[in-house]
Amino acid sequence: MNDDHALKNPQMEFRLFVGRMLFAMLVVLVMAGVLVGRYYYLQVVRYDGLTTLSDRNRVLVEPVPPTRGLIYDRNGVLLADNRSSFNLSIVVERAGELEELIAELDELIGVSDSEKKRFYKQLDRRRRPYEPVPLRLDLNEKEQGVLAVNEYHLPGVEVTVQLLRDYPLGRETAHVLGYVGRINDREIQGLDPVRYSGTLVTGKTGLEKKYEDELLGEVGYQTVETNARSRVMQQLERTDPVPGKDLHLYLDSRLQQLAYESLQGERGAVVAIEIATGGVLAMASAPTFDANEFVTGISFDHYDELLNSPDRPLFDRVLQGQYPPGSTVKPIFGLAALESGVIRSSYKIDDPGFYQLKNEERKFRDWKKGGHGNSISLYDAIVQSCDTFFYDVGVKMTIDTLSLYGSYFGLGEKTGLDMPTERAGIMPSRAWKKGARGLAWYPGDTVNASIGQGFSLVTPMQLAEATARLASRGEVRPPQLVRKQHALMPPVNIIQASEANWDYVHKAMQDVVHNVRGTAQKINRGLNYHMAGKTGTAQVIGIKQDEEYDAELVAKRNRDHALFIAFAPVENPKIAVSVIVENGEQGSSAAAPVARQIIDAYMKYYPEALADITGQQSLRAAGGQ
Repeated sequence: MNDDHALKNPQMEFRLFVGRMLFAMLVVLVMAGVLVGRYYYLQVVRYDGLTTLSDRNRVLVEPVPPTRGLIYDRNGVLLADNRSSFNLSIVVERAGELEELIAELDELIGVSDSEKKRFYKQLDRRRRPYEPVPLRLDLNEKEQGVLAVNEYHLPGVEVTVQLLRDYPLGRETAHVLGYVGRINDREIQGLDPVRYSGTLVTGKTGLEKKYEDELLGEVGYQTVETNARSRVMQQLERTDPVPGKDLHLYLDSRLQQLAYESLQGERGAVVAIEIATGGVLAMASAPTFDANEFVTGISFDHYDELLNSPDRPLFDRVLQGQYPPGSTVKPIFGLAALESGVIRSSYKIDDPGFYQLKNEERKFRDWKKGGHGNSISLYDAIVQSCDTFFYDVGVKMTIDTLSLYGSYFGLGEKTGLDMPTERAGIMPSRAWKKGARGLAWYPGDTVNASIGQGFSLVTPMQLAEATARLASRGEVRPPQLVRKQHALMPPVNIIQASEANWDYVHKAMQDVVHNVRGTAQKINRGLNYHMAGKTGTAQVIGIKQDEEYDAELVAKRNRDHALFIAFAPVENPKIAVSVIVENGEQGSSAAAPVARQIIDAYMKYYPEALADITGQQSLRAAGGQ
């Protein structure tokens, strides 16, 4: 008994048990205090901050890009539309290991090197946190399906629907409308990052670029709730975007298509202007390209092919092409000779087939070997396109008068068309040559300028505008593509000329087409209205004094350009047209038939152009066909 009592000490064991219990309870209480304190800290002290952080993970503010404005022709035909496109984007903040994610996407749907390069470039741009960065635009159905099946292990990947530009007449309107394309590094520096939030493209050329501000619209925003995988669960609130403004053009899509067809694969340009408004009915530059190829990003190889093509399909010949106007300026300079008093309508010359300046041996040849004969008047010189007459009269007027009247008709000046780029051409003068070449002006320069050669250069749009001024007897209406909401401004008449002189020039231009000796008389067959016109031929290469031009011995691209200007009906002009066919040689055979097709179609589509003609019978009796 004494041994057992010596081995056990109940009081000690009880004190040990109580001590352990108290220690355990103390530990529990301390831990509970820590938990309660932490809970209080998180729920009370840090409530506002943590709620904000939580919402940032759960609630996102996303930009809602606006719908780009549509573009219509004058009859309501849709020329620039928007179509639905499924786009692949990545929210970088949720993507984890980005390179591994892109590599996996490459295995699933294929991602080109150019797409990867463009994606990484966009990461360096100014953007909002959690803003999706596009990787691939316009996914096909198969690619959408692959991504949908694998979305559970593709963190940060989003497939969203967005509207992309679509051009129903992608080739015919490529140079007029231009195209939109993905925003590049240079452009992003000048764009408002807020206004372009969520917008992937911007206008690159043509009307798309000129009217970018109106077409773009205003961005909207939506607040959405997402799950742990960044998938949108619900929309909490939304501010709708403001759609871009629609554009309504003077352009007639039927005439625009015909303009391309009528060129029959040749390089050249066609412009048609509505005289009463200055509205551009058609402006075609051929060859062309498909603007739709640029919307989602054209491949480098294809772009290089277009850029380096000898036919230069990306080059807008209507506004950027500069050509010698040739004989198309003769009606303008003929009017200048009459109005300046240098000659009277009765003035005549004998044409041996060449012209010589006093005390010079050089002969300036007429296009017609042997000349046009004796007693050639201004009327004859316009109808038969006599160079020698204009050599003589041009020298009498001097370059000062030629340049002055050329400027009256807009030669050597930008037309002011509502497009982002336009070249001015050249109406040469003493001051121009001194400034551009550092040389004095010589009489031989005047001889060349008098028939639209030498230093003279015009764009097809300038030539059409000059024709419209001829047709309207000096009324100046700047050409325009987009129909404005405000009323048309009254025309400015800066070309003062007597009615008798206008009648004289109009009659001569009419007989270019309707007289048997007119250079364009072949196009008058079956014509049920009066057309006024003027043919032209512009040299591409120089011909030596002792040589003759032989097209058969000259490479196609070195042959003369063919030109033709026209307006109709003569009695009450409604439409003015200019045509240039590169290396087409003869304006009468290559360019004039194109103008005839355009004007015929206009008369068909707008029969009122013939219905309101007054005095038609009397003019026919005075010297029609």
